[in-house]
Amino acid sequence: MRMERERPAAGPLVRGFGAGGYRVDAPDGTMGVYPALLLTATRADNWAPPPLDALDEAALAPLLGTPIEFLLLGTGATLRRAPRALVAALDARGIGVEPMDSRAAARAWGVLRAEERQIAAALYPLDH
Repeated sequence: MRMERERPAAGPLVRGFGAGGYRVDAPDGTMGVYPALLLTATRADNWAPPPLDALDEAALAPLLGTPIEFLLLGTGATLRRAPRALVAALDARGIGVEPMDSRAAARAWGVLRAEERQIAAALYPLDH
């Protein structure tokens, strides 16, 4: 699927996704494809996620060094709950967790960044 937005957001944008992963435009004009992805307002990084049930703060460390309101958690092909311990740990930092399937999270990323929301995203592979 290819996605277009009327108002571009600052930072990396998910331009599409498919079997190979997420197509991301970086702020420097380069494009990359990532099977699993960590996003902040300034960077996109490949990610080797643990099983969702084992997801913890350590796996999200690259995202937690920046001020964020909440984390978009793309849980793969279907919506799954985030681990309770992770939700509690992030809540203690003042960070909310919004789990959704990874396609929805990829679409929401651009909308929320266009609103200049301070968010981060962790997107599991679509075949997960």
